[in-house]
Amino acid sequence: MRPSLIGRGLVHPALLAGAFFMFLPFFWMATTSVKTYADSVQLPPVWIPTKLDFSWYAHLFERIKFGIYLKNTVIVTVGRVVPQVLFCAMAGYGFARLRFPGRQAIFVLMLALLMVPGQVVLIPQYYEMVLLGWVDTYAGLIVPQAFSAYGIFLLRQFFLTLPRELEDAAKIDGCSYWTIFWRIMLPLTVPALATLAFFGVLWSWNDFLWPLIVVNSDRLKVLSVGISTLNSIVPEYPLLMAGAMLSTVPLIVFFVALQKFIIRGIAFSGIKG
Repeated sequence: MRPSLIGRGLVHPALLAGAFFMFLPFFWMATTSVKTYADSVQLPPVWIPTKLDFSWYAHLFERIKFGIYLKNTVIVTVGRVVPQVLFCAMAGYGFARLRFPGRQAIFVLMLALLMVPGQVVLIPQYYEMVLLGWVDTYAGLIVPQAFSAYGIFLLRQFFLTLPRELEDAAKIDGCSYWTIFWRIMLPLTVPALATLAFFGVLWSWNDFLWPLIVVNSDRLKVLSVGISTLNSIVPEYPLLMAGAMLSTVPLIVFFVALQKFIIRGIAFSGIKG
């Protein structure tokens, strides 16, 4: 028991220190959003505002079309994540349970996509959008990101942890592969689906480069691009932090709602290779 107590005595302070340093930027963002402009540019930096100024949040809605950007972000995020979760679940089940020629080779090629930087395929993807006429459309924002190689890998690992006896019993009862997947296997993968949905929402909500390239008009801008327009030659840091705060809150609420499933999904998805 003594080594265990010593280990916990070392691990817990290290975790608390890590949590503190992770929380520090968020604390700085929250306090800066209610600072006066003088406090925000003062050197050395002022951590606690000398005077609370909430007017920056009102200025935010005056300077940019925050409501429109938020609506676009929600539409793009839902439009990406829903098909991504469905397609990755089907592909992950196929790679984990079905036997077909070239399965391992296709899976390796799919994993190779994880090693390709997104910037490499940026120009070909944009050229495809031009050919399809999807520049400055929701389709151009959503469709290219409706697939996730990481999501397929995550769900395949989770499907491998499920007992094969469930499928054998269902086959004896005359169930097809689609019935087995939809009615038996998919409900058991809720933690992994929640994990993938969370990562998908996180990546889509914070996506900046692709919306910046494929969207030209103000009516289709997302939050990440819209807030970046506030950055001028003389940046107003409280205004930028107010925008960052309002765009971060929905992600925090989403994570708190799904944290039980997310932790279970991450823990179970790596049990079997």
